[in-house]
Amino acid sequence: MRLHRNLVYTTIDSLNAIFNEGEYADKVVARALKKDKRWGSSDRKFVAETIYEIVRWKRLYTEIAEVKEPYNREDLWRMFAVWAVLRGYPIPDWRQLEGTPERKIKGRFDELSKIRKMRESIPDWMDEMGVKELGEVLWTKEIAAQNQQAKVILRVNTLKTTKEKLRAILMDLNIETEFLKDQPDALVLTERANVFLTDAFKEGFFEVQDASSQLVAAFLDVQPGMRVVDTCAGAGGKTLHMASLMENKGQLIAMDLYESKLKQLKLRAKRNGAFNIEYRIIDTTKVIKKLHEKADRVLIDAPCSGLGVLKRNPDAKWKLQPEFIDNIRKVQAEVLENYSKIVKPGGKLVYATCSILPSENQEQIEKFLNTEIGKSFTFVKDSKLLASQSGFDGFYMALLERKI
Repeated sequence: MRLHRNLVYTTIDSLNAIFNEGEYADKVVARALKKDKRWGSSDRKFVAETIYEIVRWKRLYTEIAEVKEPYNREDLWRMFAVWAVLRGYPIPDWRQLEGTPERKIKGRFDELSKIRKMRESIPDWMDEMGVKELGEVLWTKEIAAQNQQAKVILRVNTLKTTKEKLRAILMDLNIETEFLKDQPDALVLTERANVFLTDAFKEGFFEVQDASSQLVAAFLDVQPGMRVVDTCAGAGGKTLHMASLMENKGQLIAMDLYESKLKQLKLRAKRNGAFNIEYRIIDTTKVIKKLHEKADRVLIDAPCSGLGVLKRNPDAKWKLQPEFIDNIRKVQAEVLENYSKIVKPGGKLVYATCSILPSENQEQIEKFLNTEIGKSFTFVKDSKLLASQSGFDGFYMALLERKI
């Protein structure tokens, strides 16, 4: 187990882009992995996982390394040295790693690990908000679960294949998967692998989608032949799932504020063989008004803090600000009020977020049900999914029915 100079240099360059230039970790990692065609899968795995690890534990490592923002090259090397010591790598005799204080690093780690916000490596405000909303015990469990590496979950595209067939195809490629209890379309990878390079992906046999996210379309109870509207479709993971549950029958309208996201969805839909989707950009209020009381089912996958998906977006811990969460709550209330009007009498609505905060979830629903439009809905049920209980993403969904 030794460190290779070119891999470590790429890691340092990537951390500089994320921490000092404000780039998103997933984009930086994708770029880093294309840097050298000679790298094997273990080299790429080292680069990707090391970048994510240091991003995830940034606060803890910077405290131990005694460095402050903005970080110069020397600071980034000191953070890397902390990571290497705590992961048990022998420190090579490189100029940048000279004099790494191994015993001091381990001692500081033991000391700081007694304080939750240091141990879980989160900003003070996030720790305070978590305690306020979930209570000490649950927040402690939840934030620890959010620091585990996310599993890779596939959603089988039933328009093209079955779970059993896909599992066999992947097995032939030495990619092992397991079924997931109570989730008919999910396969869990037993070991991480780059599934995007497989022919099965290129032919649209599956999408990568977390297990919690896969529960939303079924919760909305979409059926073939219905008119369904996905009001915040984005790049369309849930839209594509609904298309497959509808067996391509009926009308599925995918809406978003951003044309670029809908373009991405179009490409994915083509690969998936999903052809009952219509695309509409929400560029004026008329787009929504035209659909008032026209849909059997409406999904509002609302913009949110993303505090339920920190395990797959660890840099969000450092990019999120408390003001953003205050603003997003206002947006959620507006979206619920405006988009709920699309549901026809007798139709159903699901409000979903990938947040674990009650103020973005149950409390939004309670407030909505007391508004003028909200009074025409009945609360049916909701589901609170926590990473500490399921091992997957934190999610919330509420099912409402419009009174006849």
